[in-house]
Amino acid sequence: MSSSVCQQPASPHSAPGPETAPPQRAISFPVYRRLARFARDPLTEFETIGGQANGAVVRLNLGLFRPYLVTHPDDVQHVLSDDAGRYMREGMLWKPVHRLTGNGISGDGPPWKASREVLRPVFAARHVAALTDLLATTVNEAVDGLDDHATTGKPFDVADEMTRIADLVLGRAFFGGGISAADGGRLGRAVAVAFTSLTARMLLPFAPSWMPLPGDSAFRRAVRTVDEVIDPLVTQRRHQPDAGDVVALLCQVRNEAGQPLSDRRIRDDVVAMYVAGTETTAMALTWLWVALEANPAVAAKLRAEVEQVVGDARPSAAHLPQLRYTRMVIQEVLRLYPSAWFIPRTMLGSDVVGGVRLPAGSTVMVSPYLTHRLPSVWGEDSHTFDPERFAPERAKPHRFAYLPFAGGPHQCLGSQLFMIEAQLVVAAMLSRYRPRLRDDGPVRPQLAVTLRPDRQLAMTIARENQ
Repeated sequence: MSSSVCQQPASPHSAPGPETAPPQRAISFPVYRRLARFARDPLTEFETIGGQANGAVVRLNLGLFRPYLVTHPDDVQHVLSDDAGRYMREGMLWKPVHRLTGNGISGDGPPWKASREVLRPVFAARHVAALTDLLATTVNEAVDGLDDHATTGKPFDVADEMTRIADLVLGRAFFGGGISAADGGRLGRAVAVAFTSLTARMLLPFAPSWMPLPGDSAFRRAVRTVDEVIDPLVTQRRHQPDAGDVVALLCQVRNEAGQPLSDRRIRDDVVAMYVAGTETTAMALTWLWVALEANPAVAAKLRAEVEQVVGDARPSAAHLPQLRYTRMVIQEVLRLYPSAWFIPRTMLGSDVVGGVRLPAGSTVMVSPYLTHRLPSVWGEDSHTFDPERFAPERAKPHRFAYLPFAGGPHQCLGSQLFMIEAQLVVAAMLSRYRPRLRDDGPVRPQLAVTLRPDRQLAMTIARENQ
């Protein structure tokens, strides 16, 4: 390890030099010398790098692969927003992910721009507001599915149930009644398998596609399942233009030449939206129960708000404005446990970031997970779970210090939809049940494509009136 890293150098943003100062070299972190430690606990090693860099640009020396790590909000803004056209969603992570989601809304360049313009109205505030009643009804139905667990008292897997709820809610919003509950379950499970099976491809981005890696077979099976569920729906909606769901909307879209979008293009955009919506929601709700179990004072305050606002009723759109602390808790969950813990980009041209010259073709990794923990931004207690950070009276941090939904032109379109759904799920569960995680020891995040717990989490619930 270089001595400059060990000495925790000051970030170049804390004491800017002259504008004419020549670019510097990035701090090099020889990861290849610490592979055994990374194999045992990659997250701790990753946090060590971020903490020692203190917001400075770091080059991760992995031997054949040497990406740059960017964590300071000013640099994050430069990469994701100010000069976003130079930083493309290609290479690391994106190549394998595009095998699942295609190259439309989850890609870059002209196809992405066209898809985003088509889909933007779907996630506009007016349309989302119109969906809120449907979301509330579906959330309540989905949470009703936990009644058997409350009756038997048997533990259940938290991530599985949160995924089931997210699948049902997003499936109803995006697909209407076009997919059966059984197929919806198959789709949700396939997406979860696809994400967890990409870990090897993510960690070995230099490996050629022809080289078999762990998880490849499971990924291919998952993609086949996704196609088996979505492709027939696209065909069906071609003949049902008034179905009113997102698939029917895309079937009516015409490109610049006046031609309808291809079935494959519609399939890709639908899958990309569904994947982003269900995975983010399911993982955020899973981490929420972990955070509440570890912070009983927060849990008590949250329950008190739900009892006061919702009472014995079923949560609805009318309750949302009053669930202020609920929203703050969810925001803090997303700060400490962002689903997209890293956001890679490939540079089209050379650039200077944080005073460091980066050559064309480099891989740049933005990490919300590390940026959300910077003491210079969030204070010395940046690792502490504290929803009061998001109280309305608190000063707002740098707008690129908090990016659970990425930022810039590629910021997730569904952030408002997510927040509504998450608040409704929390309110529905706490107004009916007393959820408890089984105490099987500490829970650590696992570095995969998304941030998942490192083990299965078992929960029991009892009805609130028992």
